[in-house]
Amino acid sequence: MDSRGVGRESRFAGEHGLTFGKVTGHIDQEVVVRMARASKREEIAQAALEQFRTRGFNATGISDITSAAGAPKGSFYNHFASKEESALEALSRYGAGLRFDLLDTPGKPALERLRAHFEFLGADTVARDFARGCLVGNLGAEMADHSEEIRSAVQGGFQRWVAHLRRVLTEAQEAGELDASLDVQEAALFLLSAWEGTLIAARADKSSAPFDAFFHMVFGVLLR
Repeated sequence: MDSRGVGRESRFAGEHGLTFGKVTGHIDQEVVVRMARASKREEIAQAALEQFRTRGFNATGISDITSAAGAPKGSFYNHFASKEESALEALSRYGAGLRFDLLDTPGKPALERLRAHFEFLGADTVARDFARGCLVGNLGAEMADHSEEIRSAVQGGFQRWVAHLRRVLTEAQEAGELDASLDVQEAALFLLSAWEGTLIAARADKSSAPFDAFFHMVFGVLLR
């Protein structure tokens, strides 16, 4: 490799926190270890999210999480101090996957965007044979009286969700899609509460009938 190539490689390494051997150009072993550690943490965190959604917090053991991640049981504590900490990470990840971007699709009416958001969430539940619900609601119901950290995280998650819904309802009002007298904060809170109840009913019934009722009542009756 010429001196210019080495220079480019060195600049890249500096910008990305990488260290290369002088002769072989191999990434420093310490960097490899850090990358592998980050990858394993990612696998464990994702496995925890899936297990908590399917089993709940109390029914999920550390061994369930590490087994799903293909990792030794003891490795869990290299990345998380406790199961509770991994649940907080799971809540954060779950919130990022709620597809709030569907509420901002350009060129679509506000209520159409709102419906698309809930349709995505309902379709995900049906596609997984009603085996998973809303992690925010599930952990809130199960852990609010037992873990202040989880209760607070659930509360924050619901508040952010309501804020997203309120914004879209406000846009619908401004576009003349909704009655201007509607209290959008109350409507957003009601929508989310109704949705959480719908998920519970759908899982209990193993049926999409509760989803049909939700969409009919919300978009066919209440938000007309």
